[in-house]
Order: sequence, then structure tokens, then C-alpha cells
Amino acid sequence: MSGTTLTRPPALAPLLARGALLSPLKRPRPDAPVPTGRLLLPGLRVDLARLAAYERVCGFAAADDTLPVTYPHVLGFPLAMRLMSARAFPLPLLGLVHTSIGITRHRALAATGTYDVGVRVERLAPHRRGTEAFVVTELREDDTVVWESTSTYLARHRTASAAGGRSEDAPEPPVVGEWRLGGDLGRRYGAVSGDRNPIHLHPLTARLFGFPRAIAHGMWSVARCLAAHGVPDAAFVRAEFRAPVLLPGTVRYAQDGEGRFALRGDDRVHLTGLAVPLGSRGQE
Repeated sequence: MSGTTLTRPPALAPLLARGALLSPLKRPRPDAPVPTGRLLLPGLRVDLARLAAYERVCGFAAADDTLPVTYPHVLGFPLAMRLMSARAFPLPLLGLVHTSIGITRHRALAATGTYDVGVRVERLAPHRRGTEAFVVTELREDDTVVWESTSTYLARHRTASAAGGRSEDAPEPPVVGEWRLGGDLGRRYGAVSGDRNPIHLHPLTARLFGFPRAIAHGMWSVARCLAAHGVPDAAFVRAEFRAPVLLPGTVRYAQDGEGRFALRGDDRVHLTGLAVPLGSRGQE
């Protein structure tokens, strides 16, 4: 697959502005052409101070020299934003909802390592509420894939199809903890991840997009769950984002001995997931 090689991560603010300007011009549909090629960022080294701040916000222990399992998503996010804010991307960036992520970590990743990051749009698919884009991110070290993920992003629109949507519900794991989340959580996570989407930052900007208050980032939610759950060095992780977490608020964390985990509120499930050793039958 051909690609465009970058010399530095793109700045996110101009990409968000460009995506906002182009969004009204796009009419999403699952059979729209998908941009080919990928974006490549070779020789990336992790900013250790920013990594430490991310670990604090998400609850990861900073006791060893390895990257949290979710951190490569942060490294690839600017490239994904460049792809999704481009004119060739068929879905409008404004209103795009991150609905799920699947992660395969082939081994523990050194925080001091040097990595090549690649991002591509794999395909579009019909969803019961619109059209989903599948965005693939890879980290390579010495030309070997050491971490990869597939995120789905939903553009909502009218559809007659019942395709897509959530997987079947598994038995609910038991609640093992309760977390009180401050109103500034979205701003704190945005500062360490670079994702400063206005729905996460302030009640006023969130209301512009139909939310009564700011909401937590989905990737903060899954990172916080995995920090509590623990993940093997070689692991498969899957998470589905089911309902927004309003800030401030209180959520309950649940997990079981089979690798399942969840984040719940008073009357809804915010997130469900699975974290198992790579190659386990549980990832099927």
C-alpha cells in the first residue's frame, strides 16, 4: 500500500478547523469511495514527560519503562485526524462518534523505543444508525508490527438498514470499584492526549452538540478500566463505547476473572470490554 510520509506529527487544531469547515459538504453513505494509501510517521520517540502526565490522568502505574496498552492510540491520533479531516474522507468530522476499539499488543513496548506509526482507513460499513469508518493504526519497530488497533467511527444519518451495531451482550461482571470524576477531567485528558474536542472541555461547548454537560473521552474510559484491570504483555483488548459519561459524575467499575470489564452509571452501561492474553480463546 502506498503512503505519505510525514516528518512530524500534524498539529491537531488546524485539522479540527478544516474538518469542521468541510463537514457540511459531506453526505455520508456506506458505499462512498474510501481514500487509499496511509500516513506514515517514522522514527517517533515518546515524550516521556507527556507520557507520565497521561499515566497520572488515566491511573496507570509508572513503575516500569513500558507504554500503557492504550498509549499508541495517542501517538497515532494526529495521523487519524489528518485522514478524517481531509476532503477525500467521505464522512463529516463534526458529530463523528468513536464507537469501538480493538487492540492487539504483540509484546510490551519500551517507553524509550523508536517506532514507526502508520494509519489508514480500511473500509466503510453500514450501521443501524448510519455509516461506520474502520481506521487502522499500527506501530512498527524494526519493520515488525508490535501494536495494532482498529477503531470504528460512526457518522449518524437516516438509514433503512439494520446492519451493524453492538455485539451480543455477555454476562455482566461484578462491580469492584466506584470512581468520582471531576468536571475538569475532559480538559485534563485533552491536555495529555491532544484530543481537545469541544464536547469534552466545557458544559457550554458540549451543549452546542446536544450534551447537557461535558462528557469524558471514550479513550480515557477504556484506559482507566485497563489500568485497574491489568493487561498481559501480549494481549488482545476490545472495548465498545455504549453511552457517554457526563462530567462531573460517578461511575462504577466492574470486572471478572474471564477478562471482561465494564463501566456503569446509575441507569446505563457506558462501556463494555474484554482484555485477554494474545491467542486466548476469549478473543474470538
